[in-house]
Amino acid sequence: MTTLTGTLTCRDAGEAALVQEHLPEHIRLSRAEPGCIKFNVERSDDPMVWTLDEGFVDAEAFKAHQTRTAASVWAEKTAHIARDFKRVDHA
Repeated sequence: MTTLTGTLTCRDAGEAALVQEHLPEHIRLSRAEPGCIKFNVERSDDPMVWTLDEGFVDAEAFKAHQTRTAASVWAEKTAHIARDFKRVDHA
């Protein structure tokens, strides 16, 4: 299993609006991917910070997710937003 946890931090209300606009479709598409066990992205108590908790059956499924995401509207619109993620590959 491969997991990813961390934060997405916006600098201003404009960035936060981009996340709010594009996040629902990103979540929907990610949860529909083969090998996705969980995909949760939620706004924290700080309105500029979202927390994420993702899980995929293995590193290959996670790589497929990254490949799809890299070519998505989500990636295009939010590429400049700060991310702080930790990936763990479980045995």
